Amino acid sequence: MERLIEILEDIQPEVDFETCTDLIDGHHLDSLSILSLVAEMEEEFDITIPTVEIIPENFNSAKALWSMIERLQEEE
Repeated sequence: MERLIEILEDIQPEVDFETCTDLIDGHHLDSLSILSLVAEMEEEFDITIPTVEIIPENFNSAKALWSMIERLQEEE
């Protein structure tokens, strides 16, 4: 999770990812940020994020992102 927070902070440094729960709904991440985030997470955590997983529920918080990463790692 710590590495995920670092990746998020590199993409959007002014957001408090420890507490933010509306990254998508609150417009903290735009489409280009999401594309960068997906690419970084796939490389860092050795996962493939299917298009159907790129939904607000999975991307609204660092905790939700981490849950998705763990689930995808288990599936591979």
